[in-house]
Amino acid sequence: MTKKRKKRKELKRKLLHKYRLVILNESTFEEKISFKLNRMNVFVTGSLFIIGLIGFTILLIAFTPLREYIPGYSSTKLKRQATELTYKTDSLVVVLNYTNRYLDNIRKVLKGDIENNEINRDSLFEQYKLDPSTIDLSPIREDSILREQVAREDKYNLFERNINSPGRVLFTPLSGTISQSFNTESKHYAVDIVAPKDSPVKAVANGTVIFAEWTTETGYVIIIEHSEGLLSVYKHNGSLNKEQGDIVRAGEVVASVGNTGEFTTGTHLHFELWSNGSPLNPIDFIDFK
Repeated sequence: MTKKRKKRKELKRKLLHKYRLVILNESTFEEKISFKLNRMNVFVTGSLFIIGLIGFTILLIAFTPLREYIPGYSSTKLKRQATELTYKTDSLVVVLNYTNRYLDNIRKVLKGDIENNEINRDSLFEQYKLDPSTIDLSPIREDSILREQVAREDKYNLFERNINSPGRVLFTPLSGTISQSFNTESKHYAVDIVAPKDSPVKAVANGTVIFAEWTTETGYVIIIEHSEGLLSVYKHNGSLNKEQGDIVRAGEVVASVGNTGEFTTGTHLHFELWSNGSPLNPIDFIDFK
């Protein structure tokens, strides 16, 4: 017991034994600064300093961009860019899906398939429409001049001929003899109009050209989208006067009569009318004589 007490006293003496830390001028040995300390003070002060330094380092890394330089941490900028790209990709996927559905419906029109066919691009893109109240719709000077010019042209247009039909005003695309009428049983959702080669084919109403290409089966084909979900289809043309995306007016020449495509039976126009995915009998709306 005596030895243990002696060791404890000796350890306590060493820890609490006071020392003097003096800083001298090397040349003159003048005392500048002096500190009284012991081993216990040095140990406690050093420990507290190390703990504080570790805590400060952790805070610095956790709440500042310095953490990006530590392996395993990702960049905040990269995270932000990844999030933005995710949102953009999701939006593009939605638009692509709607576009694919719309193009599938166009293909069905070209093939004459009406099963589950709903062609209405306005409804597909309803969620992307802008709020009119947020847009300045006041006409500019150029728009007013264009309206006057169009009004003068319409007033003296000798080639337009309109037939009043219930709820619609359609122009005759081509005057001639009907060689084959509309027949749903034989899946002939059109009328065939015989006319001289290169006769002008006109748009039945104002609209936008959504298809204007060559097809193996039906030759030169042009499809025009009109208001209220109406589509007009012109097949077996000899040539096309419009391209996809062009805006056309009622009575404007869009193609010429021809005899193109594998399914053609002579020089004629194969004309179809579709309303929201359902075929219409063109004779009910247009006088081809």
